[in-house]
Amino acid sequence: MSKKTDHADRLREAMAARDALAAALTAAGIQLPARDVRRAWAGEAPYALVHLGVCSAPVAHALAEALGREAGR
Repeated sequence: MSKKTDHADRLREAMAARDALAAALTAAGIQLPARDVRRAWAGEAPYALVHLGVCSAPVAHALAEALGREAGR
């Protein structure tokens, strides 16, 4: 697999992860103001990054509660 194809695959993987996370957050009633994928590789760094941006304190609390509920399953 060429480096260019590998990077494209990793970018698609990060975009799919971003979309899955967005769907799960939406189902939990949580909306983050920004969700983006950024190319993080420099030289041989292997992954793109899912950037979640910043959120308000109420959204952070809602996210913590949703994660806590899920952890208690």
